[in-house]
Amino acid sequence: MLKTLLESNKKLALILIKTQREVFSKITGENISKRRGEGYDFQELREYESGDDIRHIDWIISAKTTKPYVKTFYQQKELNVVIAPFLCGSLHFGTQLLKKDLLTQICALLSYSCIRQNNPFMSYICSDTLFLCTQKTKQLFGVRRLVEKVDTFDVLGKTLDYSYITQALYRQIQSKSILFLIGDFFDAHTLNLMALSLKHELVLIIVRDRFEESPVELGEINIIDPSLGVSADITLDKRTLHSYRKKTAQNDEVLYKKLQTAGIRFVKIYTDEDPAEKIIHLMSRI
Repeated sequence: MLKTLLESNKKLALILIKTQREVFSKITGENISKRRGEGYDFQELREYESGDDIRHIDWIISAKTTKPYVKTFYQQKELNVVIAPFLCGSLHFGTQLLKKDLLTQICALLSYSCIRQNNPFMSYICSDTLFLCTQKTKQLFGVRRLVEKVDTFDVLGKTLDYSYITQALYRQIQSKSILFLIGDFFDAHTLNLMALSLKHELVLIIVRDRFEESPVELGEINIIDPSLGVSADITLDKRTLHSYRKKTAQNDEVLYKKLQTAGIRFVKIYTDEDPAEKIIHLMSRI
């Protein structure tokens, strides 16, 4: 199947190959809970207590000490993971790489990490509407489907209604889960994650291009808004840039305050960065 994908879409296949190699070489294995349970990772030996499973008795140690000892293990925990890319026209921008292509890589890294850690994942595509992208799965074909759907999704002309999306996710996802919300998250004043964060554990992954936050003087240019498809002639001079930077900083200040209030973790990744290190570090702490 990967060979067929390579022939039809070389860029997509290379993303899958690279991200799978990075995840499976750097993430060690399954999630381990600190609770005692029926997992396979040895924790300690202790004296037998009434009700213990006799199958866990260590007969060699018990014979040496003349007291029955049992082995205890760390409990394997399985997490419910939901990957939710927020796709809109503003992702069709990037000086080094399109933000949408960066987001596609992040989706691949997250879903491969779930497979590596033996956690099921499902995914929703959030745009001008919300729809289920992949059913709950631990299989590699789920990764390929998610990445292919995100890569081929046309973001041009798409806008986000944060209120609709968050309410729809709240209704759709019943079991307590870890939700990875991925997008550039401009217009933060319309974003309300409090209700969703009370029901689930949220992690926000912000994708940005450095030019968006620190643009340079370019003089008179023509720009096209990829969300609305409207073009305009503007002058990027000192006054315009000062106003723009101030507005962007205010947006992020509102965003960070909302995340802090709701206890939501977040990470920001730029288009000139390799996302693997940050995502793998993030997943290792889940």
